[in-house]
Amino acid sequence: MKQNKYDEAGFFAKYSAMPRSTGGLEAAGEWSTFRSLLPDLHGTRVLDLGCGFGWHCRYAREQQAESVVGIDLSENMLERARAMTDDPGIEYRRGAIEDIRFAAGEFDVVISSLAIHYVERFDLLCCEVQHCLRTGGSFVLSVEHPIYTALAAQDWHYGPDGAKLHWPLDHYHDEGPREARFLEDDVIKYHRNIATYLNTLITSGFTVTKLSELQPTPEMLEQNAAWHEELRRPMFLLLSAVRN
Repeated sequence: MKQNKYDEAGFFAKYSAMPRSTGGLEAAGEWSTFRSLLPDLHGTRVLDLGCGFGWHCRYAREQQAESVVGIDLSENMLERARAMTDDPGIEYRRGAIEDIRFAAGEFDVVISSLAIHYVERFDLLCCEVQHCLRTGGSFVLSVEHPIYTALAAQDWHYGPDGAKLHWPLDHYHDEGPREARFLEDDVIKYHRNIATYLNTLITSGFTVTKLSELQPTPEMLEQNAAWHEELRRPMFLLLSAVRN
């Protein structure tokens, strides 16, 4: 299933008002960790899957990447990305992440930020990424954590007074689609457990080099009190892998 909620005017307007949409990478709490997983981008050819407004594409060029290709299914996203980009070294293309087809070894680095949990077949995607990466190339991705995606409600269990008592976890090994609510609309996300993410990468020809469940740092907690909730359950899973 290839969703394109972002080309619906109301949904896109709400997304555009989110802090990470207006403030860029520094407004994304997971950015510092994601950045730490990236290799040296100097002189590299980079592919960004689910590029959105192009924040990661522009960052890669700031780090002197040779070229960047950003892929997104939403024309609204790409229109905004192009308006924010004045760089011939970045090319934005419209298409679904699931449909990527590139030449063997065309890229040195493939990145994807909070998009792959919308993709049904992670195994097929990993095969395509492995194909288009050179040997030794890096695949760095972030997704919503499986503890967060296991139940479609994606919400706390509340007490009578409205206090957040705990984060419910059920059907963890029942992988597949979940109809969740995001920005007051229904979206389909695909739940996979941690073992599936890791083993799929390994069987697709990657060596997993680092994993993060994004434990908030003291600096994050000081800057935004809401991050204290992330000490109670992880919201994001970040992985870096190298093509064998």
